[in-house]
Amino acid sequence: MTAIRVRDLTKRYESVLAVDGLDFEVRRGSVCALLGGNGAGKTTTLSMLLGLLIPTRGRIEVLGVDMLAHRYHALPRLNFSSPYVDLPQRLTVAENLRVYAHLYAVPRVGRRLQRLAAELDIEGLMGRPYRSLSAGQRTRVALAKALLNEPELLLLDEPTASLDPDTADRIRGYLLDYQRQRGATLLLASHNMPEVERMCDQVIMLRAGRLVDQGTPAALIARYGRADMEQVFLDIARYEGQAAGTADEPSLH
Repeated sequence: MTAIRVRDLTKRYESVLAVDGLDFEVRRGSVCALLGGNGAGKTTTLSMLLGLLIPTRGRIEVLGVDMLAHRYHALPRLNFSSPYVDLPQRLTVAENLRVYAHLYAVPRVGRRLQRLAAELDIEGLMGRPYRSLSAGQRTRVALAKALLNEPELLLLDEPTASLDPDTADRIRGYLLDYQRQRGATLLLASHNMPEVERMCDQVIMLRAGRLVDQGTPAALIARYGRADMEQVFLDIARYEGQAAGTADEPSLH
């Protein structure tokens, strides 16, 4: 069973080819990392998966739904978090979350907000205007927004950005507990390679909009003959390493 299936996914902005013919699948109930350097196409890919961008060509299937034809059938079952997407600045945290809860038709909104606030340690932030929050506090509020509808598929852009090490560790544990208890699928874009090694059982590597390698973290570490995913990431970003295929271009596995 697959949560995400894309075929020949391509996005061109005039002369810029941001995503170039991606083919990949993400298993239901898995935690998958979408990795690549700046400009690799991660954010564009996530935006197309959410239906926020229309591909130049290709097919996207999310939770069994053709996103180009019937995305509104899938949207209530997924959600998205990014510390780089602001919520309305003048509203309080509670007001922002309540608005999104109603958009997702969340039942017993007050109870859901109370539970999320306790789980993500944002109880003391609920009455504060969003504009007054620090970067790390905004990250936790973004996660609360993304979890409001208890999504089957959770797309996460840098889920622990700006968090201190203790809070980041607790958030990773919380997300893994959520994934296991709900049987949910997580797709995360991250530059934190220890985070990827801890959380993910599948990795998709992008460079310049193309898929250049994929596998489990352990398989990729072994394939490139490296000690950790940080070194694998650097090898792929710099066209180096010991992957099968040509000497300067890691092959698709």
